[in-house]
Amino acid sequence: MRPSAQSTSTTAPGRRSRRPGAWLGWLFAAPAVVVYATFVLRPLLLTIQYSLYDWDGIGPSTWVGLANYGRLFTDRDLLDPILHAFELIVFFSFVPVILGLLVASTIRRIAESRLALVARTVLFLPQVIPLVAAGIMWSWLLSSTGLVNEILRAVGLGGLTRAWLGDFGTALPAVGVIGAWVLVGLCTLLLLAGMSKIDAALYEAARLDGAGPVREFFSITLPGLRQELGVAVTVTMIAALASFDVIYVSTQGGPGNATMVPGLEIYYLAFSERKVGVASALAVALMVLVLACILPIQRFTRDGNR
Repeated sequence: MRPSAQSTSTTAPGRRSRRPGAWLGWLFAAPAVVVYATFVLRPLLLTIQYSLYDWDGIGPSTWVGLANYGRLFTDRDLLDPILHAFELIVFFSFVPVILGLLVASTIRRIAESRLALVARTVLFLPQVIPLVAAGIMWSWLLSSTGLVNEILRAVGLGGLTRAWLGDFGTALPAVGVIGAWVLVGLCTLLLLAGMSKIDAALYEAARLDGAGPVREFFSITLPGLRQELGVAVTVTMIAALASFDVIYVSTQGGPGNATMVPGLEIYYLAFSERKVGVASALAVALMVLVLACILPIQRFTRDGNR
């Protein structure tokens, strides 16, 4: 019994000595925790609370329970923006990631040349340009008298010209092209950084075995980029689901509601139509939708690195 008593007497002071250090760590983290709770958790909880009421933002509110959430599935004007956001995922996420893979693979092969440095700089420029400026610039390019239509006329394809952002059939894909242009540089640099971590000896061994560029890509490059691909898909998918600024500047959700997305619909509902409860319900649904799309990707990336 004495050894256990001795053990207790030796460990107890050690535990007491670690307590000040633990409290000191929380003390350093306290400012960040307070800021996070004030500007993230509190607005989130208030949004959930508002979504349960019928409120114009000024006068008295009326409890409606989950009725605002029910409108998301029955009101076409609220459901269409969510469907448009899923369509934008193709342009904002899949296209930039696929193009980024191809461009990054090409740049890796010419990494020592001056052309590789120029290509990285040019591709990353859209990330430096403010999205509002990008939306204005592309609005000019895609107008009925813009550069895109002028090029089509110059090559004899004048029959294809149109106001790309003002046509019901092409407005949403045109906005998607803007998003793809903005994000392809970011995806390229992310994937290029991942390729730089792959052991060059693997490529040399593959060449000795007679593997060509395509076989190297699918057998070495792609498996080695699991984590970077997860980050790229996560960032671009969030950009698609939460898109606002480019669409607000270029189309404002038009023509009609052809390019209306959840972020823009929330803005109009809350500040133009004074339907704070419905806007809050749509905001909460958008948050759940983002988490439902992103968490499986993160889990797949994490499991692949074990």
